[in-house]
Amino acid sequence: MEKEKILFNIKEEALKNHVPIIEDDSLEYIINILKDKKPNKILEIGTAVGYSAINFSQYLVGENSKVITIEIKDKMYEKALENISLMGLQDKIEVINADATKYLKEINEQFDIIFIDAAKGQYLVFLEEAIRLCKIGGIIIADNMLYRGRTLSDYNEHKHRTATNRLREYLVQMKEDKRLNSTLIKVGDGLAISIVKNK
Repeated sequence: MEKEKILFNIKEEALKNHVPIIEDDSLEYIINILKDKKPNKILEIGTAVGYSAINFSQYLVGENSKVITIEIKDKMYEKALENISLMGLQDKIEVINADATKYLKEINEQFDIIFIDAAKGQYLVFLEEAIRLCKIGGIIIADNMLYRGRTLSDYNEHKHRTATNRLREYLVQMKEDKRLNSTLIKVGDGLAISIVKNK
């Protein structure tokens, strides 16, 4: 089966099973960043079924280039490994089955791009680690920042209150942090784009 068909099937299966994957508009925007940045190493926080990591891997440049992606859920981890194998990308994508809030502290590599798309309530933890792990001039991208319109509204219902408040705090932090040059892009479900200026 052609790679494009396999990737299409991975996307369709994820949508059918209500697995949260990156929206088309957001993916297109990020791909343009990757084309411009020509990353050698990408770190992804939140693998799900591997759909975004597979897409990102197409734009790696240089020797020993790699996407490292972290997934806490065992079933998602196994599915991601299966999908990455179907695409023949085992040498380009390394999937780590771990709690990112703990595992990130063990990493000492530097990355060109860091993509955050995991537990919304932990985004501030992820941001601080991402700043440490991102090269100066590198880019941190956080998905779902609009959170279906909740973040920028007066939403205060109990069900999503903690996640919504954390995302609001993330928006404040990224704009006030002197180490970053940040902006919120209203594509898909909202992308926060932060360029690391200094440490």
